[in-house]
Amino acid sequence: MKKIMINIALITVALILYYIQSNFFSWFNIAGIMPNLFVIFVLFIALFANRTIGTIYGVAIGILLDFLLGNKIGIYAITLGIIGFLAGIFDKNFSKDNRMTIIFMVSGSTVIFEVLNYLLNYIFLSTNVEILNFIKILLIEVIYHILLTIILYPLIQKFGYFIENEYKGNKILTRYF
Repeated sequence: MKKIMINIALITVALILYYIQSNFFSWFNIAGIMPNLFVIFVLFIALFANRTIGTIYGVAIGILLDFLLGNKIGIYAITLGIIGFLAGIFDKNFSKDNRMTIIFMVSGSTVIFEVLNYLLNYIFLSTNVEILNFIKILLIEVIYHILLTIILYPLIQKFGYFIENEYKGNKILTRYF
């Protein structure tokens, strides 16, 4: 029952994030560039729940964003699904307690998302290659994501450990025996 409530809460948070991203950050942007809150959201779901849940949420949110925003169905689904999968790998190799590690994970995930998104748009939509413009967008978005992570991390961490206890359980003793 708790997992169902957690999934309902995560879906509600995803809808709220879509509302915030489409309304609030359209006014509060830097050089016309808005943060992609879903990269951070999928990263934290996969870090605290598990790789499978993160990938499922990444693909589901990506399909929703493809229908609402994208020119081609599947680009956001693929990139957010990869972010969810990679975050599950980050979870096994890095600590979630250190804020600097989380900042590096968010930065790396943002770079991976943007590069994959740019490459897939180039391949499927034949968009023009503008490297300097892409680098400018990437740097501003990484800085934006770092600032949002610094501000929101205590709240995310508290909710994340609640999710982690439900999905993974407390398996500290099983590691040693």
